[in-house]
Amino acid sequence: MELEAARDERVVGAFVAHLSLERRLSPNTAAAYRNDLSGLAGFLERGGSELSLATYPQLRRWLAHLTTLGYARTSIARKAASVRTFYGWAHRRGLVETNPASLLSRPAQASRLPTVLKAAEAARLTEAPPSDDAVGRRDRALLELLYGSGLRVAEACSLDIEDVDLESRRLRVLGKGSKERLVPVGDFAAEAVSAYLAMGRPAMAPDESAPGPSGALFFNRRRKRMTPRDVRAMMQRYVRASLGDRKVSPHTMRHSFATHLLEGGADIRAVQELLGHASLATTQRYTHVSRGVLFDAYRRSHPRA
Repeated sequence: MELEAARDERVVGAFVAHLSLERRLSPNTAAAYRNDLSGLAGFLERGGSELSLATYPQLRRWLAHLTTLGYARTSIARKAASVRTFYGWAHRRGLVETNPASLLSRPAQASRLPTVLKAAEAARLTEAPPSDDAVGRRDRALLELLYGSGLRVAEACSLDIEDVDLESRRLRVLGKGSKERLVPVGDFAAEAVSAYLAMGRPAMAPDESAPGPSGALFFNRRRKRMTPRDVRAMMQRYVRASLGDRKVSPHTMRHSFATHLLEGGADIRAVQELLGHASLATTQRYTHVSRGVLFDAYRRSHPRA
């Protein structure tokens, strides 16, 4: 059993390397695949089996087991997708004799619309940080970029100084799959970033002679590059202070960015480019959030409304 487990670990390692090097997925995404496969491997091991010998009924039992543990349907769907991708890859390379996941159905997912802030709420949140200290200036600049430029939290954390061009009001962003795109920087964000660069970042950046991310745009209190976890914790402080018990995450700012653009009349394909979505279908879900605005326009404009 130990030999089989070691072999499975090597195969999973090769698969994760394939995701990172060939498909150019982010480290977080590749790690999520590894975690999903580790969970399946543990389940199979408890039943006296291993990844290379898994059968379709075993995979079905694993998904049912996840349901009994209380996993959300979206989480189960993602884990099932990880397994389908892994076994498809392993079978094509002759690493497993059969593909037990070939008949694995895609669990039905609930259609859940993204949470969106009203424009006034987004403004209240972005203006919540104090402007008289370095941390407050950093937080204001971060929140303004999340909302004003529609960045993913990982994209904001990975920004370097050289990615910011305030003169032309643009950011160079490295998105999913290492795809680079240019996004605009609005007036409020430009003002906040400028203030942070002048009176916030110098106090938070590490010594230029010391090893570390000296080129990073945003630093935490330990003078390390900000992480998504840092940003989420930071946001929650301001959410509680300005919006009470609203459930708001960094991605809520991105949802709000897209929705407010569409409500303002922006073309959906332009919004797709700004968000860095590979598929227009991903962007189209924001049109559902904006239906209230469309119905209001109908009632105001149509003679028989």
